[in-house]
Amino acid sequence: MSTSRKDDHVNAAFKQYQTNPTDFESIRFIHHSIPKYNLSDINIETSILNHQLTTPFYINAMTGGSEWTVQVNKQLAMVAKEAQLMMATGSISAAIKDPKVAHSFQIAREVNPDGFLLANLGANHPLENAKKAVDLIDADAFQIHLNSPQEIVMPEGDREFREFEDHIGEIVHGLGVPVMIKEVGFGMSSETVQRLIDIGVSTVDVSGFGGTNFATIENSRREKEDFAFLGDWGQSTAVSLIDNYHLKDVVDLVASGGIKHPLQMTKAFALGAKAVGMSGEFLQRVLTKGVDDTVEQVHAWEEQLKLIMLMLNAPTIPDLLHTDLIFTDFPKEWAEQRHIDLSMFNTRSHHAH
Repeated sequence: MSTSRKDDHVNAAFKQYQTNPTDFESIRFIHHSIPKYNLSDINIETSILNHQLTTPFYINAMTGGSEWTVQVNKQLAMVAKEAQLMMATGSISAAIKDPKVAHSFQIAREVNPDGFLLANLGANHPLENAKKAVDLIDADAFQIHLNSPQEIVMPEGDREFREFEDHIGEIVHGLGVPVMIKEVGFGMSSETVQRLIDIGVSTVDVSGFGGTNFATIENSRREKEDFAFLGDWGQSTAVSLIDNYHLKDVVDLVASGGIKHPLQMTKAFALGAKAVGMSGEFLQRVLTKGVDDTVEQVHAWEEQLKLIMLMLNAPTIPDLLHTDLIFTDFPKEWAEQRHIDLSMFNTRSHHAH
């Protein structure tokens, strides 16, 4: 991938930032009027990838691979260090092809030597490349991204996907650090997640429609925009979580894709997510407001998340699975046609311990 295309991606993601519908707006908590806890009782810690996170949201994979993105990753890593957030780099494939751009990824480790850092590659890469990516930034864990719609729209994109499952299996069993499989904004069906479980995957980011849209970004790079009709391809994050809710005890679900504030985070946790990844929101903030403002915002989100949990009588993230939800519009239609009984969500608080 050319360095100019890496810059194009970040610019396009920055410009594309908007309030896309996420389907979270069609899911509402039932408010119960008698709170049972104090703010001091609320604990927002969570655990994924064999690691305890003090904050249940993190900086998700974005960028790297060019001179400009050295500065972007540097700022993101400064936020991760100051706010003690987990961070994933963008796809390290550029550095595997061209070692001259390796520093645009290594900067994340240089700035944050003790932080929990994820390396990232596509499923077209074999175990050997995954090891190189982990070594390059001394990563604590690894993300494999699935992005077939992006590749299809990309003029120079992959057209050969036959080895993806084999690569995933080899990496999960042979890499030596925890592995997360993530979509890049097109959502995941329960069929996909079950297949990943069968391969041996234990952490999945369903990364749904509603945030940065790579089909639209790649289409804008074409001389003729022949793939505009794929602009709404895929499932939203909310719908992906509903589809996979029955698998939440078998695999650690992670939510990303258009999540912008703590109420959406809370809904994701109530639908079975153990953690929330955010890309666009962090990119916007560091590029427009700077590192200090972004760190302040992280602490504000932490406080707001605790206050929402206080209202919901949920002292921990797992306790949000006992909150009551009502569904309307597309999420309701999706569940009906996928034969998912949403009534189980309506009175969960009755059965809370």
